Amino acid sequence: MELLTGEYRNTLDEKGRILFPTRLRNELFADTDKNVLIVTQSFDHCLWLYTPEEWKNISSKIMETASPFNARNSLVLRHFIAPAQEIELDKAGRLSVPQSLREYAHLSKDCVILGINRYMELWDAESYGKYLSENEDSLKEAAEALSSISF
Repeated sequence: MELLTGEYRNTLDEKGRILFPTRLRNELFADTDKNVLIVTQSFDHCLWLYTPEEWKNISSKIMETASPFNARNSLVLRHFIAPAQEIELDKAGRLSVPQSLREYAHLSKDCVILGINRYMELWDAESYGKYLSENEDSLKEAAEALSSISF
């Protein structure tokens, strides 16, 4: 699988479906006959989208290190693992986002899909714009913290 990158804008229809970008579909599902993604809550009121393979990898790592007897671990498990749902894209290439996940991410008509290397994010467009402007100063600090990376 190539790196999943890019920012794509699309609309959510009245049934909660969003057309998944062709470029991402071609990359994600080139070698499979099942067009499935795992969709779950993130920590920023957007949704995270994973291929089944990538989801298995990350969820296994979380489950191996998280104890249900630890309150902080349980919080992460309940927020991230529990709401995850396997969703198959329809023949038209649309992802049908369950109501509970749409409500969590405040998805309205205009949405943004971000390709972030090995996973994707689905944002309400207005919420994403607000997030970017509210975190502009933090972005500069975060980028400076990565100063040890050389090109």
